[in-house]
Amino acid sequence: MQVSSLNEVKIYSLSCGKSLPEWLSDRKKRALQKKDVGTYKPRVRCYDTYQLSLKFERCLDSEVVTFETLSDDYSKIVFLHNDRYIEFHSQSGFYYKTRIPKFGRDFSYHYPSCDLYFVGASSEVYRLNLEQGRFLNPLQTDAAENNVCDVNSVHGLFAAGTIEGRVECWDPRTRGRVGLLDCALSSVTADSEINSLPTISALKFNGALTMAVGTSTGQVLLYDLRSDKPLLVKDHQYGLPIKSVHFQDSLDLILSADSRIIKMWNKNSGKIFTSLEPEHDINDICLYPNSGMLLTANETPKMGIYYIPVLGPAPRWCSFLDNLTEELEENPESTVYDDYKFVTKKDLENLGLTHLIGSPFLRAYMHGFFMDIRLYHRVKLMVNPFAFEEYRKDKIRQKIEETRAQRVQLKKLPKVNKELALKLIEEEEEKQRSTWKKKVKSLPNILTDDRFKVMFENPDFQVDEESEEFRLLNPLVSKISEKRKKKLRLLEQQELHEKEEEEEPEGKPSDAESSESSDDDKDWVAEVRKQRRLLQQEEKVKRQERLREDRQTVLKPQFYEIKAGEEFRSFRDSATKQKLMNKTLEDRLKLEAKNGTLSVSDTTVGSKQLTFTLKKSEQQKKQQEAAKLHRQERKTLRRSAGHLKSRPRRGRPFH
Repeated sequence: MQVSSLNEVKIYSLSCGKSLPEWLSDRKKRALQKKDVGTYKPRVRCYDTYQLSLKFERCLDSEVVTFETLSDDYSKIVFLHNDRYIEFHSQSGFYYKTRIPKFGRDFSYHYPSCDLYFVGASSEVYRLNLEQGRFLNPLQTDAAENNVCDVNSVHGLFAAGTIEGRVECWDPRTRGRVGLLDCALSSVTADSEINSLPTISALKFNGALTMAVGTSTGQVLLYDLRSDKPLLVKDHQYGLPIKSVHFQDSLDLILSADSRIIKMWNKNSGKIFTSLEPEHDINDICLYPNSGMLLTANETPKMGIYYIPVLGPAPRWCSFLDNLTEELEENPESTVYDDYKFVTKKDLENLGLTHLIGSPFLRAYMHGFFMDIRLYHRVKLMVNPFAFEEYRKDKIRQKIEETRAQRVQLKKLPKVNKELALKLIEEEEEKQRSTWKKKVKSLPNILTDDRFKVMFENPDFQVDEESEEFRLLNPLVSKISEKRKKKLRLLEQQELHEKEEEEEPEGKPSDAESSESSDDDKDWVAEVRKQRRLLQQEEKVKRQERLREDRQTVLKPQFYEIKAGEEFRSFRDSATKQKLMNKTLEDRLKLEAKNGTLSVSDTTVGSKQLTFTLKKSEQQKKQQEAAKLHRQERKTLRRSAGHLKSRPRRGRPFH
């Protein structure tokens, strides 16, 4: 990935190959790039962006001038060839081929009428209706030839750029011309140097009223369709034909490209935003919607791909670009070339090449020099003849590290809840194995989640495995915890002896462990019963201890708090309660019936019915007396309505 910056706008080249120094001559550059030069036959390639792979490839009979996708996917594609053929492709491959009378240069699709408009080396605009499958009457223009065309997606206006430097606008509904713009005359300014008649080389609509026109002399004219005068004229200053024009609405930018440079400038002021100058000639550009990815078609087998974070985020199918660019900004690297080695003055002293300083073999750069990589390897081999042995040792060391990486890696367990962490690690490993086999989407792990990190750091969150709730919820926890504790001990021993016995082969599991793992499915019922018996015995011991404590508390002297005015009543109540505690249930029932709080009566079926009435407190009695007095007072003040008599209603009777 190569990074360039202009006006503090960083541009990342994602398809750059070898980076060659600028101070090399053209002859040396061509010699270094001989292996990369190649030609290819006409073909179309379709890529699956979400898989980042090639979906299919189809070879064509002749070169393609331009093409367009008529559907949301790749099921309907139209190609315009340089031999006047129009080729239609479906999802399965080639579908149909037809021919136009003159050589075509561009075409546009009018969606409402399902018409294809072709312009080329003729004054006529050919119309092919895809619904009827036949050519319609062409549109007759005043130009000798037409170069480009476009259809406005809002209101369907068709525009064609002519070789005379004019733009003719047509209404597809009436098949009549509705406007004519003389762009050649408007592109000539006091600062521009024009040696020939400007022709229209690029045309693009934006919205309902905005149109950008590119000329063959390197000017871009921005129009409002309500006026025949351009709003802005931008000159590329190279005198090369404008190849493509695109709009970037989020930042109010226009991207215009000729064969040499891509310029991005503000459509309101014309101020340059940034520019991009690839190594090869440009044929066309494409800005991915709602992102900062720019694709270019170059005179080279490799497509140019650039990422500009200022224009927008990376597309969803390559969102990892945002992380890569952030890492590059945090850790900037110096320029590195594939065919040259950067050496410092100290390196030259070690190699014995200080006498070459100032010669063509060394090129000064910053605090060191660039030298040919082949010369560097030869001198290093002469100075250090045992370099191969060092290389061999490095390779052996790498192989050993690879084999170590295949072993069971040591798990770094936290200080708190070690067994829970080990359980989560085992579940994560099992989940990864199932993900590899069944391609199941993995869920986030608690160990890596910041919301649960306190559970493995604070001792207050330690799981108490001896508690009754834990044992009831996990009846088999004893057996599993024993195995996990044994594994924890093994891990601790491995941590102690890791530095001393790094190359020791890992041991096989013992027979006891394998027998335990094989017997888990057989005696799990016995384990559950055993846990239940243990819990019942513990509960029985706890009940006996509670009874013993209750007896001790009864025998101990008890102290009561005496409130003011209730000294004698408190002693009397306590004495009464103590007497009731010593009496039998029959005596208690008789006493309650005598006091009026308990009544026993016979029912019709011969059984007994017992009614218990609670004693009312002094405050409740006072409230009842106050309510009774209030009701009596209301009765004395109430006026009767008996003297009022109802009158009969007049009117027709209801039937």
